[in-house]
Order: sequence, then structure tokens, then C-alpha cells
Amino acid sequence: MTENVTPMGVESTAAHTEAAGTTVGSDSVREDILAGRTSLGIELGSTRIKACLVGPDAAPIASGSHDWENQFVDRTWTYSLESVWAGLQASYAALVADVEQRYGVVPTTFQALGVSAMMHGYLAFDAAGELLVPFRTWRNTTTGPAAAELSALFGHNIPLRWSIAHLHQAILDDEPHVGDVAFLTTLAGYVHWRLTGRTVLGVGDASGVFPIDVETGGYDERMLAQFDELVAPRRPGTRLADLLPQVLPAGQEAGRLTPEGAALLDPTGTLTPGVPLCPPEGDAGTGMVATNSVAPRTANVSVGTSIFAMVVLEKPLDRVHDELDLVTTPSGDLVAMVHCNNGASELAAWAELFGQFATALGAPAEPDAVFGALLREALAGEADGGGLLAYNYLSGEPITGLAEGRPLFVRTPDSRLTLANFMRTQVYGAFGTLSIGMRVLAEEGVGLDAMYAHGGLFRTAGVAQRLLAAAVDAPVAVGSAAGEGGAWGIAVLAGYLAHAADQDLGTFLSQQVFADAEISVVAPDPDDVAGFAAFLERYTAGLRVEQAAAGAI
Repeated sequence: MTENVTPMGVESTAAHTEAAGTTVGSDSVREDILAGRTSLGIELGSTRIKACLVGPDAAPIASGSHDWENQFVDRTWTYSLESVWAGLQASYAALVADVEQRYGVVPTTFQALGVSAMMHGYLAFDAAGELLVPFRTWRNTTTGPAAAELSALFGHNIPLRWSIAHLHQAILDDEPHVGDVAFLTTLAGYVHWRLTGRTVLGVGDASGVFPIDVETGGYDERMLAQFDELVAPRRPGTRLADLLPQVLPAGQEAGRLTPEGAALLDPTGTLTPGVPLCPPEGDAGTGMVATNSVAPRTANVSVGTSIFAMVVLEKPLDRVHDELDLVTTPSGDLVAMVHCNNGASELAAWAELFGQFATALGAPAEPDAVFGALLREALAGEADGGGLLAYNYLSGEPITGLAEGRPLFVRTPDSRLTLANFMRTQVYGAFGTLSIGMRVLAEEGVGLDAMYAHGGLFRTAGVAQRLLAAAVDAPVAVGSAAGEGGAWGIAVLAGYLAHAADQDLGTFLSQQVFADAEISVVAPDPDDVAGFAAFLERYTAGLRVEQAAAGAI
């Protein structure tokens, strides 16, 4: 792995393909596709479903995507199952079209396939496989009583968005559907089940459903028994273990594509069944893989609609922290997760507004150009943002104790309102809750060599990377696959099926996938660190304003 002082933001799959040494349209790639030596990864993110095809060397060779949005229905954030399949089919069709355009062939099979998706949430099915209530996503924060009761019972933090919190809240609320629940799963687990017929989860995704015992690699037996005893007066005979998917580690085959599954993914009938699938994973796990952050003292941060940082621990934490989840890598190693419900969406909204202004002036620009120009302007801002304050809270934020959110921009009469200060403050605001959670880890004495960042925000070279380094006061690394994200990560996990018998996941990533990767590392600038600290003090004090806004509007 080489460090490169030149940031390596990726603008497209084609750019990464060429950087990885694969010639677009080459005979070798075409042969790999026809022979089924490629691996396919599909990730259902909050705003986009993306498919990524990789060759035997794990380098991306084609991609396809489909935009989608959650709906707020009856005060619940949800996606319909119809939109899940429409999006998956559109994303897969776009990938096939990309392959055909680049290489002149159409794939009919793959060496392996993997599915990942945003973690947590609640998908409950009856014995006939019918969805009992609309999908409740990670964004819902209505499970406070259940999460608090379970956290106290287990002596283990149970966040609001975890699947077990949703189930227990439904039990507390005596929801009629609870008696009919035959199994529950995550979004990745649901798609995998429909493709293979198996109700399984990768251990990383499962660790956001119910606590994992890292010694056994399965659900914590003590806590399972405690839950059954807790709900017995309301739901006698409940055995939680029977409702949860089987847990599998990375590298273990998790089923094969059935004829029905192949038709669901590719209604044209071109895709043949029989493709092996890796365990379905959550976006946190695929982010760790995509940044080679599965070993102790490594960490990664994923920035999208939400922001989450994953820090692989050398040992368990000394005590329970409400700000931190304890989850696992796709191999089952313990990870502290700082999950922020709100990420870059508010930044994108401001970029769209400035783009509309440019159009009104008669100087229209592409959205990526507008976003990049605004981010670069942030570097010219004062270190503390000029006294400005911004909150990106489109939804509630458990780390700061807010059940609902209202995006806010606030300034005092003596603050310095400039475009540079405004943009720096917006970026700082996106990293505010993340910084609070990371400071809790620092107080625990958790060591961190570097944080690897990925997500579209890092495609603009050097800006978000430098300001994130200030927010976490640690070096931030961005690699050549920063813009590829979790779809590439789950494609790599699918490809790992062929290597798991000979190498553990960390060795496979370091020695094969990332052996020649170019990495840009930015150390925290002392002035930026001091400036962000001043901003965070102002940000923490101003949470009362955010809370008042949510109560008044």
C-alpha cells in the first residue's frame, strides 16, 4: 500500500478501472465475463441502489445504479418492497448495459454474488412469507422505551434503530401483528432470502439486529434468554432465537441463486441460476471492506445520508456508552460504531440551491461542479467557521438526544457571514455528532492509527478529508475506491468466497485487494483542530436551539 500526497478522489467506475490497470474493452476482461470469473455486488443505500462488477483481481470493471427515496408514511420512514425490486432490477439492468457497452458481451453468470444494504430497521414476516407491517428503516427513532429497557437489562447499549428495539417496541405497544411474526430480518437479509430461499445474515449485519457474542460468532445466548423471560408475561412461549436469521461469517457460502431469484433480479431471463452468494452484509461491514479497515486500530467513516464511523477494537470497552454501538466486522471482530442519523443530505440541498442561483444568473453548471466549487471554498474559511453555526438534522439524532430534527443555520450579529465561512460551517455541521462520539472513544483510550474515509463527499479532492481530520483529530486516508463505496465492498466479499479456505479476510484484503493501492493521507492541521474545537463548543451549546426548533415547528 503506497501513500500518495495527491488525493485520489474517484469520479467514475471507468476512472477507477483504468487506475487499477484494467484496459476498458480488453479481451481478458471480456473472457472473464463470459467465463463467469467476475463477482457482482449490489448495495441498497439510502438514496441509491448500486451494482458493481469486479474481475478476479477485485478491480471494478462495470457498474449500474438506480436512485430512490424513502417515504414518510404515517410518521414512519419506509421503502415499499415494490420499490426495492424495481430498483434492484433497474440497477442490474444498468450494469448489464454498461458491460455490453464497454465489452460487447452480456453476462449470464458470475463466480459469486453478494447483497448489502443499510443496516438495522425492521422487516417482519409471517409463516407464509408475507410482510406484516411496512418496512421500518434505521431512520425511525420511535423505539426509545424499548431501547432503554433492553439496554438496562442486557448491560449493553441497544440503539433505537436496532431490529430488536423495533420488535420489543411493537411488543410494548401491543401491536396486533406481533403474534404472527415467524421471522424478522434486515433489508439485505430480505433480498438475500428472496434470491436464495435462505434466511441468513452476515455477522456484521446481524450485529445490528441483536448483540453478538464475539467468542461464539453467534447471537449472545445470555441476552436471548433474558429477552425471552422479559416478554414472557406479554408473549408467553416466545423464543427469540427462532425468529432471527442464521449468522454466518465472511467467506462462508450462504446459498445459491434460485431460478426464482434469478428471474427477480433479471426479468429478461438471461441470468442463469446457481451462482453462489456470500453472506448478506450491512453497509457498515462493506464500508470496512472497501477501506481495508478490518484489523484492530483501523477505522473507517462512511459519509452519505447518514454518517457512521467504525473503529476495530483491540479489547472490549470498559463501560457502556449510549453514544456507541458495539457491532462486528464481517469476520466477527468487535467494533465500536458511532452512528449519526444525519449526514451529507443538507450539504447537497445547499449545493442544489446554489446551482439554481447559478442558473438564474445565466451560468448553469453541472451539480458535481457546483458541489465541488462550494467544498473547495470551505478551505478558505476561518478555522472556527467565523462564529457561524449549522445543524444538518433532517431527522432525529440519538447521539445528541433529539427525537426529531430541523435543519438550521444560525449566526450572531458579530459572526462573519462569507461564502467560505458558510461552507466550512456546513461541513463542520455534518461532522458534529460524529466528533462527539469519537471523543467518547478517545476518553476510553481507544488507539487509532488512521481513519479511512469513503463516500461521494470525498470525490472532491482534499476538502472533506482535511476537515474530517480536524473533527476526529486523527489522520484521514482516502483511497482510489473512495467513490465506489459499499457496492464494491460487497463485490469483494463475494469474491472472497474463493479465497476463504486459504486466507483470513484481513490478509486477503491487505495482500491481494489493496496490495498496490494508492492512498492519500492527510494529517490534522493544528489550526483546523483548534478551530473545530471552538465550533464544537458552540455546536453543543446551541443544541437547545435545535431542540426548540423541533418543538415549535
